[in-house]
Amino acid sequence: MTDINLTLACGPFDRTQALRDGSVKPEGIDLTYLTLEPAEIFYRMINYREFDLSEMSITNYITLVSLGESPFVAIPVFPSRVFRHGYFFINTGSGIKTPADLKGKRGGVVEYRQTAGVYMRGIMQHEYGVKPSDVEWVQGRADRLGRKLPANIKLTQAPAGTELGDLLERGEIDFMMTANNPLSFRRGSGKVRRLFPNYGELEKDYYRRTKIYPIMHTVVIRRDIYDRDPWVALSLYKALCRAKDYSYRMLEDAGSPKASLAWLQPLLEEEQEIIGPDWYPYGIEQNRPTIEALLQYTHEHGLTDRRIKIEELFAPSTMRDIPLSDGQLI
Repeated sequence: MTDINLTLACGPFDRTQALRDGSVKPEGIDLTYLTLEPAEIFYRMINYREFDLSEMSITNYITLVSLGESPFVAIPVFPSRVFRHGYFFINTGSGIKTPADLKGKRGGVVEYRQTAGVYMRGIMQHEYGVKPSDVEWVQGRADRLGRKLPANIKLTQAPAGTELGDLLERGEIDFMMTANNPLSFRRGSGKVRRLFPNYGELEKDYYRRTKIYPIMHTVVIRRDIYDRDPWVALSLYKALCRAKDYSYRMLEDAGSPKASLAWLQPLLEEEQEIIGPDWYPYGIEQNRPTIEALLQYTHEHGLTDRRIKIEELFAPSTMRDIPLSDGQLI
């Protein structure tokens, strides 16, 4: 049987490198890996279905599922995940000293639906008592899906051509939640600083208490591909898991010293102590608290009309580990 040709659009991650260079090959698939930036991938996939398989904003995907019209089926692979406490930035003249001071302020967000912002609003509400409706939001780009928000959410669009980090520096917004460090912060502006300077300590404590390790992106299969060849889901899932294991071995071997990091080994040991031996987990069970939290937040923030269930998101064959003990080995 000839392998089928499929194209995967995904970022340049260490955990997918073995798929990019061919060290790992999905069973039955001749894979073309297109290395692109997430914003381009999402735009082209959501609007034009240009790829067979792709990285995808998990919040955009959840919204599509909630509308009953998702053209994609996801597998529980999470190529991008980032703790979020370090990405709250404030204007030093805003009067914001503590998270509670965010109430009544103007807050910038790249896109209200952006997954990073969803988790960060969840942190604001459930850790510090600041609801989304307590803030006047300024959005940097138009909503990809154009969904109407609840009436109690105050949201305006930033002027065309403006950078939210510049608005923050000038005091036109009081704080900003972002996926990356804003340009004004990277320039070393004295008017922009982190709300949580000790974010690393807070993130470790947050994970130990909640087991939430925020997931930004998942991997989706175009539904017509899945309907025609449903076995592709498990084949791709297994390959991405093997590629991640390959990257683990590379990192663990890098301290001798193939990587330009003096303290790589203690960092790896600390992550394993806090998160576990699989410190960047795929699959359902180790990620259940994280996914359930996101499903709760998307519903609370009016991004879905109902609370979506995990079982609605992922291909059934990828929802649990393969029970190898149930049968004979070949």
